[in-house]
Amino acid sequence: MEKSPVPEPITKAELGTLGENLVAHWLTNQGWQVQARQWHCSFGELDLIVAKGRANSSGQLTFVEVKTRSQGNWDADGLMAITRSKQAKLWKAAQVYLLKHPQWAEAICRFDVALVACRFSKPSIAAADRYLQLEDGRWLLLQDYIDRAFDVPGR
Repeated sequence: MEKSPVPEPITKAELGTLGENLVAHWLTNQGWQVQARQWHCSFGELDLIVAKGRANSSGQLTFVEVKTRSQGNWDADGLMAITRSKQAKLWKAAQVYLLKHPQWAEAICRFDVALVACRFSKPSIAAADRYLQLEDGRWLLLQDYIDRAFDVPGR
């Protein structure tokens, strides 16, 4: 009898991307449209940029920071990693994004944080769009989604 192949270990970067994919899928189900994923500039990376409505003053543009953590993490499932310094970098990156996408300059902008947990057992919640099974048998769970997680200076 042939053994089934053991899946390759998932790297931290791959796990982070899978967490972002889960959050993007969940947000799409909530009526948001993904504008960009892992958008880079000199100030850093914006994990997800999602929009609702038109690119004008009645539209909404949200910059989502996704933190994917395994059990036994030290930083409150990623929440403590959103320091003032991190917030400043995200704000500067968002400003660059808005300069490069001026159609969104008048939109209502905000910063949200999504906390994704990686666990060894299937989540016991009902909403199937909040979890994802990985090839190695672990599960990702959108544990918490924080709207307007921090204030934007001057907006």
